[in-house]
Amino acid sequence: MKNNEIDKAIRIAGSQKALGKKIGRAQSTVCDWLHNRKRVAPEVVPILVDITGGEVKGYEFRPDLPTLFPHPDKAA
Repeated sequence: MKNNEIDKAIRIAGSQKALGKKIGRAQSTVCDWLHNRKRVAPEVVPILVDITGGEVKGYEFRPDLPTLFPHPDKAA
């Protein structure tokens, strides 16, 4: 199953390789994220949000970390 948020970031960046280059990670790492073999490191999430121009939010990349990337509808 494909990670739709990473897929969108790849489309915005132009390719897996281009996205990897922008964030300082190998294309193979981006591929692992795309196919849910690895999770995006928390320190990379803000960079991905910037690359997507905010089209993909931090909580969408890492919904398992609500303290770091709170969902606006679930914020206290």
